[in-house]
Amino acid sequence: MSDIDLSGVVWRKSRRSAVNGNCVEVARLPGQRFAVRDSKDRTGPVLIFEGSGWAAFVAWVKGGDFDL
Repeated sequence: MSDIDLSGVVWRKSRRSAVNGNCVEVARLPGQRFAVRDSKDRTGPVLIFEGSGWAAFVAWVKGGDFDL
């Protein structure tokens, strides 16, 4: 995904995030896409989701599919 310029996007994290920095940050991209990164590694890898993939991911998270 090197063709996507992420330098101007606004990253945000949940208000429920801990202050220790162990968070996931999300940015809305043009074309109904979303970027996700680890807040501890802001220069590290970024996952890019299309709108429908992002909606499915959020539904799985809300449904507890990823609870440990």
